[in-house]
Amino acid sequence: MKNNSYIVRDAKPEEFLEVGALMVKVYSQLKGFPSKNEQPGYYEMLADVGSLTKNPKTRLLVALSADGKIDGGVVYFGDMKYYGSGGTATKERNAAGFRLLAVDPAARGKGIGRILTEACIQIAKDENQNQIIIHSTKAMQVAWKMYEKIGFKRSEDLDFTQGELPVFGFRLLFKHLK
Repeated sequence: MKNNSYIVRDAKPEEFLEVGALMVKVYSQLKGFPSKNEQPGYYEMLADVGSLTKNPKTRLLVALSADGKIDGGVVYFGDMKYYGSGGTATKERNAAGFRLLAVDPAARGKGIGRILTEACIQIAKDENQNQIIIHSTKAMQVAWKMYEKIGFKRSEDLDFTQGELPVFGFRLLFKHLK
């Protein structure tokens, strides 16, 4: 997938550590989000995000600038049993999901989050999934608003708490996009 200045593709194994470092950087700077000290296991998972691709139908996508810089990343799950969240999302069938969307702070405002989201939606449609599921937190209000503009609807049945952090579920049903 491509927009005017970014290409979205699967990350190469030699890029996994760079993407993990970007995710740690982005999530550790979110106001109101747990710190590395509060949830060290979460940050270890972010740093090693590439290992998630060992699961079937799981992909680490990156957004590359025209000069080849990785300015964003996201993990796509074509099988929700590997999604790795709390709550009921991992029991959803005929559904895909994505998590861990991160955009380099220096590249914000260029539509990178949106093109990564749209890439995940397209993959799910290509796989004939019925819906795509995501989660967000209050610390991620910019992303939350973008998801709602795209058509994601809040789904309280997918909500859960990670440690003391409330996590809010959203879903996009594809029958509404026809």
